[in-house]
Amino acid sequence: MKYEMILVRYAEMAIKGKNRKHFEKQLEQNIRRQLKDYADVKIKRTFGRMYIELNEEPLKEVCELLKDIFGISSFSPVVKTELNEAAIAEAALMVTRDSLNEKEGSFKVAVRRINKKFPTGSQEMNQRISKAVLIQMENLSVDLHQPDVELKVEIREEAAYISGGVIRGAGGLPVGTGGRALLLLSGGIDSPVAGYLAMKRGVTLEAIHFHSPPYTNERALQKVEDLTNILTRYGGKIKLHIVPFTESQLAIHQQIPDNCEITVMRRFMLRIAAEMAEQNNQKALITGESLGQVASQTLDSMYTINSVTAMPVLRPLITMDKMEVIEIAEKINTYQTSILPYEDCCTIFLPADPKTKPNEKKVSYYESFMDVDEYVNKAVEGIRTIELTGKREQDIEMENLL
Repeated sequence: MKYEMILVRYAEMAIKGKNRKHFEKQLEQNIRRQLKDYADVKIKRTFGRMYIELNEEPLKEVCELLKDIFGISSFSPVVKTELNEAAIAEAALMVTRDSLNEKEGSFKVAVRRINKKFPTGSQEMNQRISKAVLIQMENLSVDLHQPDVELKVEIREEAAYISGGVIRGAGGLPVGTGGRALLLLSGGIDSPVAGYLAMKRGVTLEAIHFHSPPYTNERALQKVEDLTNILTRYGGKIKLHIVPFTESQLAIHQQIPDNCEITVMRRFMLRIAAEMAEQNNQKALITGESLGQVASQTLDSMYTINSVTAMPVLRPLITMDKMEVIEIAEKINTYQTSILPYEDCCTIFLPADPKTKPNEKKVSYYESFMDVDEYVNKAVEGIRTIELTGKREQDIEMENLL
């Protein structure tokens, strides 16, 4: 007897009312994409849950992939058995032993008798299964309040399903249910985490990166591609739009007062990103800004920078401190890539004393001496787009371990 299925649970999706089927269908599609290398896996939907039939595919590998799919609150390996007490008790014993790894501990049994034709009621089955397991495991005890293992038994029309351990999922909503947005992706720690958190709310991402050769080299660009590849693990393939930013950045450096240079640069970036988002039917921009972290991330700076576009700018990290962001970056495997010492365009030409409270009217006045539209249009026209599918991720993980 072995695990033949995985029971998938979801929490937030369960309250979506009439739209629930749309969310479930998208989740199923995302699971199929994540498990595409396991051709024999089958997915079945029932009310409020999904079952993944393994059909001899490896349980451990499939479970590892399920952990990264947004929309799944938890999942459990399941043994499917015939509708008779002896078979159910045998499966319950196997699941209990496996969940405790043959060690002593406590358990409880929770039976749901959905199939009312099954002759024994739920409470009676709880007692019979508990007794059968206790006879075979001398070091086991019953704990109805805080058991080490909660043995769940579902008696359905076609079979009985037994599960023990619960594996935590990524939570959130399925990617593809929250609209489309464009992530301003630098090579730093923050923006990949912002992209990850946006995907957790169901957002479909594309990314835009500002590249300023020869001041930023090809290794810096490869770093951003690698970060994008890592993010594909959580949301599928991602288009990366690479903006030739050297000409605009040099013009800003030469014509704008030093202490307003970073503000104007960010305004240019937002204009270019908003134009690209409009062309690609994306409804928002996403940045990795955190309030008060650097000079361009004060409320005054954000107000002045935001004034160049009416498009919503989402900031998932806005209230987080750096250690919280780093913790997530380590969890999602972007941190070691983010700290590689290759500069992006935001770190060159940095003024010694940038304004933390830039005045929007003054900044607009400084920009009036530049042909802003021409620079923006040239940058947009020169954008190169590549599509990342995550194929390099194993190589990145290996490099980070060395």
